[in-house]
Amino acid sequence: MAKKSTASKKKATESKKSFEQTLWDTADKLRGTVESSEYKHVVLSLIFLKFVSDRFEERRQAIIDDGKGDYVDMVEFYTMKNVFYLPEDSRWSTIVAQAKQDDIAVRIDSALHAVEKNNPSLKGALPDNYFSRMGIDVAKLAALIDSINNINTIADSKEDVVGRVYEYFLGKFAATEGKGGGEFYTPKCVVNLIAEMIEPYSGKIYDPCCGSGGMFVQSVKFVTSHSGNQKDISIYGQEQTSTTYKLAKMNLAIRGISGNLGDVPADTFFKDQHPDLKADYIMANPPFNLKAWRATDELSDDPRWSGYEVPPTGNANYGWILHMVSKLSENGIAGFVLANGSMSTSTSGEGAIRQKLIENDLIDCMIALPGQLFYTTQIPVCLWFITK
Repeated sequence: MAKKSTASKKKATESKKSFEQTLWDTADKLRGTVESSEYKHVVLSLIFLKFVSDRFEERRQAIIDDGKGDYVDMVEFYTMKNVFYLPEDSRWSTIVAQAKQDDIAVRIDSALHAVEKNNPSLKGALPDNYFSRMGIDVAKLAALIDSINNINTIADSKEDVVGRVYEYFLGKFAATEGKGGGEFYTPKCVVNLIAEMIEPYSGKIYDPCCGSGGMFVQSVKFVTSHSGNQKDISIYGQEQTSTTYKLAKMNLAIRGISGNLGDVPADTFFKDQHPDLKADYIMANPPFNLKAWRATDELSDDPRWSGYEVPPTGNANYGWILHMVSKLSENGIAGFVLANGSMSTSTSGEGAIRQKLIENDLIDCMIALPGQLFYTTQIPVCLWFITK
């Protein structure tokens, strides 16, 4: 009996892999008509629309089954169950029915706009007139819609099917895009390690350069896997790139995670979206060795560097470190990824900053990671852990 169970589990795993791979292969056909850095937004937006539509239809049917059919178009009856309300033109069934129409791109744009308009928590999350601007071949778009239509997003809520697809796609997109992929994706094994080290059970979690929100997703998974309550944590993040900011908002929304990612995408150093935040946990993967992040006459007397040398203009690594130190609560802990050079550099005052961090008893430990964990760079990386 045990053997049979193991075999069936293995078969299910294989089919899941092939399902994800099949979906990727369909999406991959868009290449040539759409830039690889762009088509992740096409694919993930459609997966998002399918997911919220399935949730909406499930809730709609439940309202009818409860004998409250007169209320099926009242937004409140959906939001009370953490479900997004969808006008008829925004529902997946409508998109599927119109998939082969010449104006399907415009219809998808209109659907996404209506979803965002009807659900304030999605403000700024969805692509704006994206599909009509892409000029995607109608037949290829229809094939992608057909493929996504096969995802049963609510068959097993514990399985997090959509979450798995998102994770798979983000990883594949990062590998495809090379260096540019690092803007939105941190390898899952690295995020897992940070979460297991800092143990974000309850309190405020912050990521100052949150990409597509992977640190937050893993934090929530950590809490639930240790029998904690998701409501015990609150999420704060910031992301500079507009399209990546939207990815993060969608990534959190499909998992029912509410988070404050700031009102707008913005540069963390120059337009901090959470100026008064003191976080209990910080998890981050800042851009490695970011050059020209400030001009010589900019941020030189910023309070975040108080008590330390001013981080050099030629590399933002120590700017990120001091920003995170300034954001920690009285008993806060931070875990973040940096290039290995950050552990030994003495360039332009960086060694003095590191020495001061040690003297202030802030550095808990550093971990050198094995090579080639990241799709996006061959630079050797390490983890820093800082505790107040």
